[in-house]
Amino acid sequence: MANAEINLVGGSELGLITDLYNEVYKPRVDITFFENRFQNKTNALSLIAEVGGRPVGFSCGYEFIPNVWFSWLIGVMPDFRRSGIASQLAEAEQSWAFEHGYHTGRLEYISHYHLGLQFALSQEYNIIGLCWDNEYHANTVIFEKDFSEHM
Repeated sequence: MANAEINLVGGSELGLITDLYNEVYKPRVDITFFENRFQNKTNALSLIAEVGGRPVGFSCGYEFIPNVWFSWLIGVMPDFRRSGIASQLAEAEQSWAFEHGYHTGRLEYISHYHLGLQFALSQEYNIIGLCWDNEYHANTVIFEKDFSEHM
């Protein structure tokens, strides 16, 4: 298991987050993808995981509704997967959210993204619903977790 240093970063680091995203996900995006998502969001949070000073992962989230935190996006570089980095990022994000008054966490994954579904369950999130996503032509699985039971 890799021991990552998790750092809170600001909007000035969206370029780095964009670069990391493009190493993890397809299709490629530019910085406006993140700028647009964070526009008008309350408490937008971005975390970077570093191992040996090298950025290897990221996590982004924001307030969904008052008292509910939405963990929007998490990614880990391919050569650091299955080393605990995603769990360390999720735990850091959940701790930050709880410390800032969010008692419930929410995640959403497209139903055919099996790694995401497994990750949500491994983080002790519960399935609370499904909704159809017209963009991906698939169901989105909605997860929630009571942070106060886990902190």
